[in-house]
Amino acid sequence: MGRGKTKYIETPEKFWELFEDYRKDTKDNPRIKVEYVGKDGDRMETPLVRPLTIEGFENYVADLGVIQDLGHYFANTDKKYNDYRTICSRVRKAIRQDQIEGGMVGQYNASITQRLNSLKEQTETTVTEQPFFPETE
Repeated sequence: MGRGKTKYIETPEKFWELFEDYRKDTKDNPRIKVEYVGKDGDRMETPLVRPLTIEGFENYVADLGVIQDLGHYFANTDKKYNDYRTICSRVRKAIRQDQIEGGMVGQYNASITQRLNSLKEQTETTVTEQPFFPETE
């Protein structure tokens, strides 16, 4: 019996561990917004919490030298990653939760968060035609 190709991330548990490491690294290393304020132009640095993203997670594991692309895991290519389906779903949900909650409290740009997560507010508009010159009696 032939052996299949060894997976770069050996187990779903290891996948989750890498995600948790990514989450901690992301939250522990904010971006810094630099502004010059006041009449003297004093430098002011404001730490900005970084949102979680699939792309950020992929870059994180690539930078560690684990794997360059997680697409096969998330897509379950050829059903070779069935054991990873639950953990990939959990990772997607954790990222989505971070983005949505961050957008809701104003931590992240709400409109970008809405677009990334396919959230939209629907309004219904009814157009009633009005005659340009109303008839007079």
